[in-house]
Amino acid sequence: MNPLYDTLFGRHSGSNAPFLHLPSGETVTYGSFVERVSQMGGALRGMGLNPGDRLAAQVEKSPDAVALFGACAAQGIVLLPLNTAYTPTELAYFVTDSGARMLLTDPEKADALADVARKAGARLETLGTNGDGTLAEATDAAEPAAPEPRNAQDLAAFLYTSGTTGRSKGAMLSQENLISNARVLTDYWRFSDSDTLIHALPIFHTHGLFVALNVTLLAGGSMIFLPRFDVDAVLEALPRATTMMGVPTFYTRLLADDRFTRDVGGHLRLYTSGSAPMLEETHHRFEQRIGQRILERYGMTETSMSTSNPYERERRPGTVGFPLPGVELRICIPGTEDEVPTGETGMIEVRGPNVFQGYWQMPEKTAEELRSNGWFITGDLGVRDADGYVTIVGRDKDLVISGGYNIYPREIEQVIDAQPGVLESAVIGVPHPDMGEGLVAVIVPRPGETPDDTAIAATVSAELARFKQPRQYVTVPQLPRNTMGKVQKAELRRVYADTFVGHIIS
Repeated sequence: MNPLYDTLFGRHSGSNAPFLHLPSGETVTYGSFVERVSQMGGALRGMGLNPGDRLAAQVEKSPDAVALFGACAAQGIVLLPLNTAYTPTELAYFVTDSGARMLLTDPEKADALADVARKAGARLETLGTNGDGTLAEATDAAEPAAPEPRNAQDLAAFLYTSGTTGRSKGAMLSQENLISNARVLTDYWRFSDSDTLIHALPIFHTHGLFVALNVTLLAGGSMIFLPRFDVDAVLEALPRATTMMGVPTFYTRLLADDRFTRDVGGHLRLYTSGSAPMLEETHHRFEQRIGQRILERYGMTETSMSTSNPYERERRPGTVGFPLPGVELRICIPGTEDEVPTGETGMIEVRGPNVFQGYWQMPEKTAEELRSNGWFITGDLGVRDADGYVTIVGRDKDLVISGGYNIYPREIEQVIDAQPGVLESAVIGVPHPDMGEGLVAVIVPRPGETPDDTAIAATVSAELARFKQPRQYVTVPQLPRNTMGKVQKAELRRVYADTFVGHIIS
């Protein structure tokens, strides 16, 4: 028995149902896909990989890249999907830290990564997007391999965190972590074999790989499999789709195109958004244009999905809904296990079968963030209202302490975002000689508009206590974001670190 393979892949063996609709017009059936998975598993075994070995993969999105996940699941190989933007220097850390037996990359990157693989003692193989590369060729010639017996607690994947506050951590995810989350989401979001999902997400991240893909596999639906997000391609795909998963940027770009109308996109039964907070304004514009509300949810590398707005009841903009079935969530005073009263901000902790197994070779870090009783300290600050809806206030590391006061930037950002001419904002704390940290508000204007800093400051002054008022306002064309659309406040803190240097204490 192999729970992950049996649940997601093996059950589709021999099926002629469509799985992947490709840009070329070709459709990959479930049966042919599972056959490819079995052959690739045989190729990996032929290359010396065994159950428990790690395989680091930095490859572009393709059907074979999806088959790689299935092959690793079948053979008990621990998959490390890696961001395609990582440099050789960054990859060297991941390959070495994980002890990967194989580094899989695109054919054109092989020469540049040969030294990385050699120093890490990893075998270097390639996988292209058009059925090319050494692994693809070996798969073509390989005999199908039967799945290896595994149990639900065996590791299935390492997902490395971004490392914005230090060394990247390898979050260890078990088969049960992935299976439990797929089952809950499939039921909660009402996925079935009649669904066709627009998949324009990357597959080196939990959103595209372990949410979109696993839910589709479990439900037996199909995917319009796009290599990346492109407005033209998504608009062309919408008439054939029933659902779409995306990040806020997807929706803002669609809303910026006049072709995205209710006639084109109003028939989809579900749009979801995650990986980064969505502005309430985007929610409202989408509802006005399309006639339905985006379902926003919340998850992390270490937990997959933990909360979701409801499918049938009210979806509240600005919130991430309720804990998913089987997942416990509490909001505690940071540094304690004491829960805060309803309506007050605290540290979000979650517990359930979705929570990871710990950080690879980091027992001390694991002990700091994963309590012995199973509660994971997320590092996210949140608040739960009287109706039970959870709102993410920000990251713990984004908390600003100025003059001895704890300041949650999201509260200030909400006031600024509501002002004329403002598209969005980010409030950060940087060193201040008197206050410890001083607040800087970084503002992105709406296209063609110029926000009035003086008027904004006056409104903030009227609505918020003095210690919450930014001491500096800066206007920029856009905020720095990572691949999944999250604002990189660490980068903003670096850029504006010297704002108050030489400031005269008064």
